[in-house]
Amino acid sequence: MPSLSRRTWTWSFDLPPHELWPVLADTSRFNEAMGLPAYTLEETPQPDGTVLRRGRGKAVGFTLEWEEKPYEWIADRHFRQLRIFSKGPFRRFGPVFDLEPEGKAGSKVSYSLEWEPLSLTGRLFGARLAEQAGGAVGRRIVEAVGFLRGERLTPFELPPPSLPQGAQERAEALAVEIDRNPYGNNLGRVLAATVLGGMATDLSHLKPKRLARQLGVSPRVAIEACLAAVRSGLLTMKWDLLCTNCRGPKLSASALAELPRGAHCPSCNIDYDRDFEKNVELSFAPAAAVRPLMVGDFCLSGPMATPHVVVQVLLAPGERRTIEATLQSGRYRLRTLHPGSVVDIDHEEGAAFPGLRITASGVEASLSSDAGKIEFVNDAGFELAALIEDRTWTRETLTAPEVISLQAFRDLFAAATLRPGDEAGVSQVALLFTDLQGSTALYERVGDATAYNMVREHFALLAAIVRDHDGAVVKTIGDAVMASFGDPADAVKAALAMQAKLSADTEFILKVGVHVGPSVVVTLNDRLDYFGSTVNMAARLQGQSRGGDIVLSRTVADDPAVQDVLADISTQAEEVKLKGFDQPVGFLRLQPSS
Repeated sequence: MPSLSRRTWTWSFDLPPHELWPVLADTSRFNEAMGLPAYTLEETPQPDGTVLRRGRGKAVGFTLEWEEKPYEWIADRHFRQLRIFSKGPFRRFGPVFDLEPEGKAGSKVSYSLEWEPLSLTGRLFGARLAEQAGGAVGRRIVEAVGFLRGERLTPFELPPPSLPQGAQERAEALAVEIDRNPYGNNLGRVLAATVLGGMATDLSHLKPKRLARQLGVSPRVAIEACLAAVRSGLLTMKWDLLCTNCRGPKLSASALAELPRGAHCPSCNIDYDRDFEKNVELSFAPAAAVRPLMVGDFCLSGPMATPHVVVQVLLAPGERRTIEATLQSGRYRLRTLHPGSVVDIDHEEGAAFPGLRITASGVEASLSSDAGKIEFVNDAGFELAALIEDRTWTRETLTAPEVISLQAFRDLFAAATLRPGDEAGVSQVALLFTDLQGSTALYERVGDATAYNMVREHFALLAAIVRDHDGAVVKTIGDAVMASFGDPADAVKAALAMQAKLSADTEFILKVGVHVGPSVVVTLNDRLDYFGSTVNMAARLQGQSRGGDIVLSRTVADDPAVQDVLADISTQAEEVKLKGFDQPVGFLRLQPSS
């Protein structure tokens, strides 16, 4: 009977494991760089709640069919993957990857291929395939490490993609159009080059915050440019409804109004609800006329496909396994890949991490006395994957509340609304209200037409300040402005900038109020708007402004980031009974120096 064969390659690098891991464990990018084809999986729920994943493809003339087992990994240290074949020259085939500290700040990298041939053909073909694959992986690893050292602009040296006829000229023309847009931020050529030459792995769900980090610009600048690229036709917009388990985009819609209230994730075999604040993400993709992308992915379940999962192990029925892993302080969740109970824990680095006992109904935490070691026990009676995930969501996610609080989105996509009767809750939005003191007298003194134009110029000035502080004007009401911000500190900085700009203007005296809290996003007068007590409070606080000052709710004033902003500003604490609120409301009055 053919036995398991193994071929191993090792390298040493002068970078620590945690720096190498995000690039070397990105199996999707590696597979694309090696020229492997994209593929899809047929995912079939099983009676025990697990999911059977079957793939099909061709390689070097062989027709292959396989069961794709879940990857196993320990972040920054190890991963392995196994395919069990039902058609082809192998019984099983898969890579094993290990990272070990070496010296003071270096790493030893080991890459192995394991295969079990079904025949002499499989034995000969497996050895040749392993030799070729190992050499190719080695070259790509060296390229990726060069990128991490700053010796290369991109992780991999890739041949140019196959593009439709005229794509280059079309992209160059669209780049010019993007740069003409006030929100293009002169990134048209950069975006065009990214679309034409970027890796398909990155482009299928282009994340502007990641792009911002790569380009060395602020997130707002990159987000605005991507929105401008949608208007020009270089990019398309994708509202992704992320699975709450794997956080993958299992359902996408081109318009916010088309996004349902929930979806099913076939990979996790769960139904999940829409959380407007957490799992509705805006991403982008190339327009098909410029860069069509193949269906599928180059790796569907590698470690970086779910980077919030720090440990994942595949356990046979009755298996007991102890791994070595030192996890940082943080909020973690213990669960399995299939539906079942979960355990949330708060972990302090250096303390013992709980063990995991898995039953057919889910996960139970067990006491552990060994720091640096975690025990897994499978008492479920069937093979399963158990995992430890970080409960925090990635900062690279561009959430729906962030998007609708950007001036660029409201200006470029004014018609973007929720479905009639639909609404979405957000746990925090900072709302800023302004009004003009003595505007009636201004109209009487200079005349309606002149005063109207002056007020319009005033609105434009305030809108520019709001945009510069990552906010958006929601609406104007008479002489008043309502603006929204994702961060209360940005709202306060915008308020200070407004008063500083208008302090020398003898025609206008500005009243400003700011409050932060939960709200409901609704469609009102064909525009996205906010509704609820937070809106009412912000408006009432603006009414307490005497003009030239700023009124902040205590919730805003107590925010740590806001307290840093107020360090050198004269403040006065007050309390007042406001209409519509049962209890007296405390607030802080700012007196910015002119």
